[in-house]
Amino acid sequence: MNLIMKMLAVPATVLALWAASAQAAPNDEIAKRLEPVGQVCVQGQECKGMEVVASAGGGGAKTPKDVIAKHCNACHGTGLLDAPKIGDAAAWGERAKKEGGLDGLLAKAISGINAMPPKGTCADCSDDELKGAIKEMSGL
Repeated sequence: MNLIMKMLAVPATVLALWAASAQAAPNDEIAKRLEPVGQVCVQGQECKGMEVVASAGGGGAKTPKDVIAKHCNACHGTGLLDAPKIGDAAAWGERAKKEGGLDGLLAKAISGINAMPPKGTCADCSDDELKGAIKEMSGL
């Protein structure tokens, strides 16, 4: 029986020492490990640490050429999935006639049409920026 007690004493001692060292971690280290990986910011309210992200966004109005280059060219540059090609006045004119002119094209661009997602992947584009891009691509 004495041998069994000695055999159990060693793992118990190791476990006790391990538990003591785990408890010795400073509260700051524990708090750091428990921090969330992100935060939700509400527009119009201060959001600590988001200054760099806000300044990196560029801000200001986007030019039609910028919008086209970043969001439209992949499909409208090649005519992918039946998208009217940039500069193809006949295809754009036909589409405009069907949809109700430039404002009809803008409405479809905002809501999405066929394979094109809403706002053509430019979720932060204003209606005027989209309209400018449509004018530039279509020549209308």
